[in-house]
Amino acid sequence: MAQQSIAHPPIVARDVWLTERQALLKNEKELTRQRDRLNAERRRLPMVQIEKPYSFDTPAGQKSLADLFEGRRQLIVYHFMFDPDWDEGCKGCAGLVNAMGERDLTVLNDRDTTFVLISRAPLAKIERYRKSQGWRLPWLSSFGSDFNYDFHISLDEVVAPIEYNYRDKAELMRRNPNRGVPKGEAPGFSVFFQMNGDVFHCYSTFARGCEGLTDSYSLLDMTPYGRQEDFEESPAGWPQKPTYG
Repeated sequence: MAQQSIAHPPIVARDVWLTERQALLKNEKELTRQRDRLNAERRRLPMVQIEKPYSFDTPAGQKSLADLFEGRRQLIVYHFMFDPDWDEGCKGCAGLVNAMGERDLTVLNDRDTTFVLISRAPLAKIERYRKSQGWRLPWLSSFGSDFNYDFHISLDEVVAPIEYNYRDKAELMRRNPNRGVPKGEAPGFSVFFQMNGDVFHCYSTFARGCEGLTDSYSLLDMTPYGRQEDFEESPAGWPQKPTYG
């Protein structure tokens, strides 16, 4: 018999548990169907061409945004919080990267997708911290460029108008009147698409929208092509393979 002195779920007979578990399963399946519908909408989201040239510092020298695709069609960027004045990266971001698992992310390459980390800290700081964590993931520096500000990951109204999670300064202040003007680094993911030599911005998510993005399937769900499996409801012409094939 379970101890009654600790907090615990109710104890019931097996048949009662099964009835309640089946009711929960119904809701779980509806959540899965709703997620599939949401992902189908995301695959139909239009995209915006990137006109500004961005340059990133990498261990192999400076690279453009187009270079980061490494010849693939899609690019996922995790905006890792690392201010130039910090000696270490954000602990929360580090936990998310650890949860991803580098080997699992190779699935992205098989689906024409590249994944990188980008921070505003100088490359020397990034490399030192990356090695201390034992990570091999490509991690680039946007130090000195407008990239973080243009994608609303670094917030400083002296540099650029404040916007985060698609809310401007006025709305952010309205929602959090005691917080003051938002400033500093923020987490987020962005997705880009490459076509005929041009780069397009497809999608970005911020704040709690990043929480569940720790495996290859969840990351692929953010991209225009999705998981590229035939269970997905996608526009005609989208690449697809047999599900789990």
